[in-house]
Amino acid sequence: MTRGNQRERDRERAQSRSTNKGGKGKDDGLTPEQRRERDAKALQEKAAKKAAQAAPGGTSAGGKGDNKK
Repeated sequence: MTRGNQRERDRERAQSRSTNKGGKGKDDGLTPEQRRERDAKALQEKAAKKAAQAAPGGTSAGGKGDNKK
């Protein structure tokens, strides 16, 4: 059974995927130390946001054991 031009199309698709890769990657222009600082700051902000969200509400209404019949 012959595959026709499927191999060629697959190669083209693979090449276009590798050249169009963007977004997150190791090549963001930051040193490892700068990257650690950036990530630590993001984690602190996330934790602060979660703590602020949990503090005023207390316990959530959808917790376990609330469904008494």
